[in-house]
Amino acid sequence: MNLIWLIQQSDIEKKMEEAPDSAYEIGVVIGSYLPFVVLVVIAYGIYHFNKKKRGSE
Repeated sequence: MNLIWLIQQSDIEKKMEEAPDSAYEIGVVIGSYLPFVVLVVIAYGIYHFNKKKRGSE
């Protein structure tokens, strides 16, 4: 997991250096971190659903 983060971080830094303007930089940051945020939200939803289901039995 740590290796993936290091590879992704260097890729983001490279794209930031080559960015034509600040709007592109914002898009790169959002596009890079959004998939991880979505996965965390899905994992929490599954956890909350299972916790609620187990408590009702």
